[in-house]
Amino acid sequence: MFKFVDPFLASLISTVLLASFFPCYGDGVAFFNHLAIAAIALMFFLQGARLSRQAMVEGLLHWRLHLLIFLCTFALFPILGLTLRYFFPDLLLPGLWTGVIFLCCLPSTVQSSIAFTSIAKGNVPAAICSATASNLMGVIITPLLAGFIFSSQGHMKLDGTLDIVYQLLLPFVAGQLLQPWIGEWAIRNRRLLSFSDRGSILIVVYSAFSEAVNMHLWQRLNLEQLLLVVGMDVCLLVSVLLITAIISKILKFHTKDRISIVFCGSKKSLASGVPIANVLFPSNMVGIIVLPLMIFHQIQLFIIAIIARYCAKLMDKKEDAEKEF
Repeated sequence: MFKFVDPFLASLISTVLLASFFPCYGDGVAFFNHLAIAAIALMFFLQGARLSRQAMVEGLLHWRLHLLIFLCTFALFPILGLTLRYFFPDLLLPGLWTGVIFLCCLPSTVQSSIAFTSIAKGNVPAAICSATASNLMGVIITPLLAGFIFSSQGHMKLDGTLDIVYQLLLPFVAGQLLQPWIGEWAIRNRRLLSFSDRGSILIVVYSAFSEAVNMHLWQRLNLEQLLLVVGMDVCLLVSVLLITAIISKILKFHTKDRISIVFCGSKKSLASGVPIANVLFPSNMVGIIVLPLMIFHQIQLFIIAIIARYCAKLMDKKEDAEKEF
């Protein structure tokens, strides 16, 4: 059971507990807010430096697969989230509903999408291209989607657009421009730099939850609400898994491509979501908004790990049967 627990999730939970019992106050709030901004900028700079342009070009060759994954990530998810909120508006607190809808606007993951596609013996090159493209476009599409949905509700910062440019786009573009000189170094030290990425997220989470705790988050959020968020996340994930599996079969994709579509189209990126939330939303709302995403992160790892192993067994049987003939 413990092998399904993501070590990074354990770090996130520890950070939330630290912020719950020892939140920052006064000057500490300003310090961590500025530190979070610098950490986010560094993270997107390194993402730009590591991103392979060749993978992006190659990804265009399999456009039907990538288009379907794109539509699942940035259209199907938001439609499902908004539909659930329309029919059950009072089920969750407003901040949690904002978190659920924001989760639906996020890009797919990169590392876990590729890893699970590989385990399931799917089309790994397609997963690499699609997940990379999703993260690249998510820097622009997620804020646009969130702005379209939330701007009229007053949930977003008034200067959010400028923050997106300064904290996300400019560092990312700078990383891309410097890629010919630092790209190989960044890729070679990917594991070392991943600590920087994760550290950036932990700083944002601590800052966000400190402010949320100071605003009496845990007095407003009870166990029933947490369980409802878990149920909502499971409902979203299972729905997308089923829909992507059915549609990819109807469209007659190859089995390996169908695996890539299901795994890439059903994932949401915690690494992108936390910093983007910190840029888009007021600091006193970020803690409760990222909570559904943090829960979804572990649920997707647990459920998709099981599915990946099942798919791998089916692919092994299929290959053995083909060898016999």
